[in-house]
Amino acid sequence: MQIRPHIPLWLRAPRNSLFLILAVVLLACIAVVSPVQLPVALYKLTLIALAAVIGYWLDRALFPYARPDSYLERDWRRGTTEPEGDADYRVVSGYEPVFTAAMLRRAVVVGCVVIGVAMGL
Repeated sequence: MQIRPHIPLWLRAPRNSLFLILAVVLLACIAVVSPVQLPVALYKLTLIALAAVIGYWLDRALFPYARPDSYLERDWRRGTTEPEGDADYRVVSGYEPVFTAAMLRRAVVVGCVVIGVAMGL
């Protein structure tokens, strides 16, 4: 496999660009079909985003000593100097199952809070 000297623009775009474009198109469709619903849609999106933030901070408050990044070999905030193709941040040897459980726990807590708020809408 040969490394390209120039990366095309469509590969440099953020990962969720397609979904962002789709969301803008759907929002434009709502504006055309029923402009009265735009504030309602914005209100619901805001509540879901707020629920995700609250779920994250709830997980941090409930499990202060079991943060997923605490199982990494090095502090991720200091940057990385790994060779190309190597893992960015390695998990401490023997703690892989605990790291996985902490990541899944956080996803479940945030997901439950978001679903709970969404069901209340």
